[in-house]
Amino acid sequence: MYIHELSGWPRLHWSRKGLGEALPAVRHRQGRLIGHMEALGFKLRQEAVLETLTTDVLKSSEIEGEKLDAGQVRSSLARRLGMDIGALKPADRNVDGIVEMMLDVTRNYAQPLTATRLFAWQASLFPAGRSGMREITVGAWRKDSSGPMEVVSGPIGKERIHFQAPPAKRLDAEMRAFLRWFNATLRTRSGVERGAGPSLVRDHPSF
Repeated sequence: MYIHELSGWPRLHWSRKGLGEALPAVRHRQGRLIGHMEALGFKLRQEAVLETLTTDVLKSSEIEGEKLDAGQVRSSLARRLGMDIGALKPADRNVDGIVEMMLDVTRNYAQPLTATRLFAWQASLFPAGRSGMREITVGAWRKDSSGPMEVVSGPIGKERIHFQAPPAKRLDAEMRAFLRWFNATLRTRSGVERGAGPSLVRDHPSF
């Protein structure tokens, strides 16, 4: 049984006590990091931001099995941040797209999340409308015309299905509910809390 097939979905519960014990430690580390950053000069802060974003883009892509050229990512970010780092390495269109998405995510994190914004991120990630050799839906919720979306591993003929996503016909309602909750908690909960897991039922009136 997948998580979205549980009878309580999406009204899931988590231990507030468990999170309460971990959150202060995260806050403490955040404060120390901010203090270190403020002690740096402007140039060093800019370089730190460039290095952090470059690493974020590279590592996020590796999760999806895509290894990007670090020089291209760094050059693309430097151009958009208005930084002079010497000779800039030309970046592929897919690298520029990933960088554009990452900058929107990090710069505009306090802005409401909408379907239009999600579709724009998707278009930046897949400018050619393809994922590898497969043609995919860009700028809209996925369709099930080629079968359900699955997370699979193993050789062809011996695949192991780790997860199967909700049917496409449920996506519009599921995403509207998620976006209502996300935007309603934008200013009442920290990103750490919202990223830790779904809130208690009483915190989800829209569900």
